[in-house]
Amino acid sequence: MSVDRLQDMIVETSSRKRETRVSFEFFPPKSEKLEGDLWTSIRKLEPLAPSFVSVTYGAGGSTRDRTHKTVARMVSETTLKPAAHLTTVAASRVEIDGVLRDYWRAGVRRIVALRGDPPGGVGMPYLQHPNGYASAIELVEAASRIGAFDISVAVHPEKHPASANFEHDIDNFKRKLGAGASRGISQFFFEADIFLRFRDRLARAGVYAPILPGIMPVTNVTSLRKMVEACGATLPRWMVRLFEGLDDDPETRRLVTAVTTAQLCARLAAEGIEDFHFYTLNRADLAYSICRILGVRAKEQAA
Repeated sequence: MSVDRLQDMIVETSSRKRETRVSFEFFPPKSEKLEGDLWTSIRKLEPLAPSFVSVTYGAGGSTRDRTHKTVARMVSETTLKPAAHLTTVAASRVEIDGVLRDYWRAGVRRIVALRGDPPGGVGMPYLQHPNGYASAIELVEAASRIGAFDISVAVHPEKHPASANFEHDIDNFKRKLGAGASRGISQFFFEADIFLRFRDRLARAGVYAPILPGIMPVTNVTSLRKMVEACGATLPRWMVRLFEGLDDDPETRRLVTAVTTAQLCARLAAEGIEDFHFYTLNRADLAYSICRILGVRAKEQAA
């Protein structure tokens, strides 16, 4: 895409009258300093009035308590609508049902229901807890029984790494919707056609539930490679080339990230996408900048 065309798309996107909605994902901090960084990011993004913000679990449910603490603080200290990640990993049905009831009593009305990765990581066999839920479908059913939660689930525009084919993935998503899920949130991707082709696959299968594209502004290709390998996403060659030779130049890496992410979002917006879910990695600046390009403003600025 030429620079002129990108500029035209950005101007068109930021000035269009359709409402653009955004949501953000955070992860629970592991230290006092990181907690300060997280809350700085939360306060920066809160004025944008996101549809919701999600808070993740670590691998194998390893940050469960910190997730609960972060969500509870969001409910009590912010205007945000937190969506707590919940997985089936290493927990019994009784434990998970108890967490859901605790969330409901605390005023949490949104859940991101996931099977979760095996404790050994993606690629390792998934071992169901002997008294636990077997899948995200069963988890969605449980959440729907316990409260009128607004439930989001995961979808993979490049196919889940453990799935044999797209048909299996789409059937799984249908069953989650039938169990009570409201929408899918996509795994991150870096080329708009990947998401748009997946949207077309769903439409051909008669699935028209909302799908939020997962947008990840990443400035470090080395760490990105690890994430890509784990989730089965594609790291385009052109993207690798853009970051070559910039290991010691974080400012240029950030500029490259801002431009490429803006291009991705502008293309999706041109194709009718109105909801964007940002994987913030607990840093607000890039997500905030892209929201500006999409025409999303803080409440007082919009007024």
